Amino acid sequence: MEVFLKKHLGKIALIVLPIIAALILLFPTYNASRLEKKEKEAFARAEKAGNSVDSLKIMDDFYKMHGEDLANAKKNRLKLGLDLRGGMYVTMEVDIVKLIEESAQSESIDEIFMEVLDKTAKDVVNSEETAINIFLKNFDAIARPKGKTLLNYFETTDFRDISEKKIIDKLNENATQAIDQAQEVIRQRIDQYGVSEPNIQKSGARRIVLELPGVQNRSEMMHLLQTTARLEFKLVRNNENIVKAFSKIDKYLSRQAKGLKVEEEIDTTVVDTAAQKDVASAAEEKATDTETVADNTNLDTLQTDSADVAKDTSKKDPDNPYEGLSEEEARERYLADHPFTSLFSTFYFQGVGDQQQMVNFGYITDEVPEGEYMFRITKDSLNKFLFMLQRPDIKTFLPIDLEVAVDAKPDQRFLQQSNIEIFDFYALKREAELTGDVITDAKATFDPTTNAPVVSMSMSADGSESWARITGANLKKRIAIVLDGRVYSAPTVQNKITGGNSQITGMANTDEAHLLEIVLKAGALKAPVQIIEERIVGPSLGEDSIQSGLWASVIAVIFVVLFMIVYYSTAGVLADIAIMMNVLLILSVLAALNGTLTLPGIAGIILTVGMAIDANVLIFERIREELNRGRSIRSSVDDGFQKALSAILDSNITTFITGVILYYFGSGPIQGFALTLMIGILGTLFTGIVITKALIELSLAKSGSISFGLPKNLNNELKEIK
Repeated sequence: MEVFLKKHLGKIALIVLPIIAALILLFPTYNASRLEKKEKEAFARAEKAGNSVDSLKIMDDFYKMHGEDLANAKKNRLKLGLDLRGGMYVTMEVDIVKLIEESAQSESIDEIFMEVLDKTAKDVVNSEETAINIFLKNFDAIARPKGKTLLNYFETTDFRDISEKKIIDKLNENATQAIDQAQEVIRQRIDQYGVSEPNIQKSGARRIVLELPGVQNRSEMMHLLQTTARLEFKLVRNNENIVKAFSKIDKYLSRQAKGLKVEEEIDTTVVDTAAQKDVASAAEEKATDTETVADNTNLDTLQTDSADVAKDTSKKDPDNPYEGLSEEEARERYLADHPFTSLFSTFYFQGVGDQQQMVNFGYITDEVPEGEYMFRITKDSLNKFLFMLQRPDIKTFLPIDLEVAVDAKPDQRFLQQSNIEIFDFYALKREAELTGDVITDAKATFDPTTNAPVVSMSMSADGSESWARITGANLKKRIAIVLDGRVYSAPTVQNKITGGNSQITGMANTDEAHLLEIVLKAGALKAPVQIIEERIVGPSLGEDSIQSGLWASVIAVIFVVLFMIVYYSTAGVLADIAIMMNVLLILSVLAALNGTLTLPGIAGIILTVGMAIDANVLIFERIREELNRGRSIRSSVDDGFQKALSAILDSNITTFITGVILYYFGSGPIQGFALTLMIGILGTLFTGIVITKALIELSLAKSGSISFGLPKNLNNELKEIK
């Protein structure tokens, strides 16, 4: 056996290694299913708990133990499509015709222009062509014969090049950006709603398709999608008042967890008064009009251990309650005393101007210095933090004129540095200083002096006047740009901005600048988004689909396996092993590509099984022909594989080309079918030609003969011919 293994190690590795790789790729799918069951069990225990503190502890213990593993498993697992999992399917369409109307000068619009728009609106319904192209064709057919040009209805800001081409380019740019804006707003809302693994993608020139697994509340989701995007500018109040409020929450939760009477009086009349006094200015960077707060933290600073906080603070505070405790004891005691603030890191800006430094702040002392603070939290703690803030008893500790808002995206620097998602969050004035409807334009560009990415923003006349007043009254203070409750940027005002033209700097890269451009334009979104199709796929239908697909697959495989064994004997068994390996490889590659398995995808797998059998039938029949001619079994196997190769390649390549066409021009279920079909064809060529031959050669090397289902007398003769 040892000699056999050494001699045929290459062939054995060729069979075993792909199986091991496939199992590794599919392990997250198994692990996610296992951990989701544990998560449901934890939720059930939390619901049965006597109070909210115990409920939070149960869930916190689960996420501390399994949270990271569950998140990674969900990210890398094989996803099930909406037809298998159940949920909501929505198709939304951006009204580009309305965008064209809003882009025209209102005083220039006449009956001719409206006739063109009406004709365009009708033509768009049954056409996949872009709405801009349809509008231009109708304009040429209706308006031009009457002496009208695009210059009669649209204005151009570039007076050096006043031409219809400029107008057309601008309309196309606006249409593209309208789709991007709508997609970003929808994505942000879906993320806040908490839908697991949503699929949000563009379809065609003006549509957005949403697949929302697990969503069953139709009315709530429809309201969420149809609500107008709300862009607001709010003053940041990360000062001592919010820090004191956080400290009170710590004391309240700590006493509640220990079963003690909560003696802290709740003052619901606390109001932030920072608007009436200057706060310590943020670290300054070179900028034109506005810029973000300087960030000189690093990952080590952010992840300061709680015990170290207590240790560092003890140097300054002789009454340190953790004095004399070991590092582990101090950490446990600190976490028990600070169940709320231990979820995030707090930094204090110490000093003024160029001498300003950002230092870690521990909630050990009741003395909270006046000034500017920064708060940061990891994604693992974010859900618990937001859940706590929604509790009515916790809300009473916050100043009534403030709200807490979290960054829409994790800090890209930490993400690139250590692949950890870290978010800033802010205390904001509840009342907005300005809303997004005053924004007329926004554009991501580069600073000509520093070549850094910036975003230029323009406002209407009314907005310019209000913006000048707001920025003048809040010099050296931060103003957050908030879309649907999430913060996209929080720049510091450097000087009073008049004329309505502002420049926002401090973006980490061009992608971040482009995202901010989309957000700013979302407040002035002129193209309405309409829901043109929506349907609910119930979980029972999903289960039925899964059962039907599985039964179809099982029955098909059983028949194929039996046919191969009965007709081709031992060789048929080896072919069946290769086919099972092919199915395993298809699923593992889908998982590796973050693909989604749909009901049509299962149909593609079944078809692939049939094609794999077809390849083996071609090979085995060729081998039989050679054996009937009296050739030795080894030479028959070699010639059988060689002569059948061209026919196998022809049939599989033509089918693969069909799959490419279906994937490119199709959408949704058609793409799911095409993707599994293409992966299956590649797997068929590998397993049907390479793996099957390796299995046959190993069998021949071990026993000296193999049956291909020939008559017994011929099989007996083959044993003598080696």
